[in-house]
Amino acid sequence: MKFHDKLQLLRRERGLSQEGLAEMLHVSRQAISKWESGSTYPEIDKIVTLSEIFGVTVDSLIKDGPIEYSHARTTAPPQFGYMGGRMGYEYKSKRTLWGLPLVHVNVGFGFRRARGIVAIGTISQGFISLGLLSMGLLSVGLLSFGLIALGTLAIGLLLALGGVAIGALALGGVAIGLVAFGGLAIGMFSTGGLSIASHVAVGGHAHGHIAVGQELANGARTFLATPGEGFGSISSAEVQGAIREEFPWVWNWLTRWMTAFLG
Repeated sequence: MKFHDKLQLLRRERGLSQEGLAEMLHVSRQAISKWESGSTYPEIDKIVTLSEIFGVTVDSLIKDGPIEYSHARTTAPPQFGYMGGRMGYEYKSKRTLWGLPLVHVNVGFGFRRARGIVAIGTISQGFISLGLLSMGLLSVGLLSFGLIALGTLAIGLLLALGGVAIGALALGGVAIGLVAFGGLAIGMFSTGGLSIASHVAVGGHAHGHIAVGQELANGARTFLATPGEGFGSISSAEVQGAIREEFPWVWNWLTRWMTAFLG
């Protein structure tokens, strides 16, 4: 067996794509393709890294003949290995859906990309994605973007939950959305320590067309708590009536939710 045949066999044995192996070695996918076709050969430092990734001896990798693993085994090499000199782990399922693997996990030191129905990596893209930077229908990460996003900075088309949350429904330390709940809440309907809204604001300091405040209320229609008594001194029925008068199209669940902790 020649080098190019061994490389292709070992790569497939590990469940790696040419692109995935190229990322580990910091080369182009075209370079891997040429190595596997036998038209070119990698430099010696890349051969050493390949031997570490696949757990085989350098001699058996470059010489014609059978593959010799660096430690005795008869099964495929483990997924843990050196990725371009950095320890990491990658798994990609053979089963696919819409051209994407059902599961792609690519984690380790440095930036590792993962793309799949379920994607877990430093940078992940998938229907369900987890990573430092994640993008997907359900996205969880340090920076997350998706239909539903959870993260330190979360941007969700439907729901965002995070330190800074931006979305149709946003919950966070700083929340910006159509409906926002947070320490600082900004939206059409907002509830928070400092609440700023175009329609209804409820909070310690509230600024909105309808403003319900514990310490300060600034708006066309205001409800201010009695000093020392808190929100319990404000009638939820009166606030709900004002919301229905000013904005009769507002959902009942939202009206009840925003006035749930009033008297």
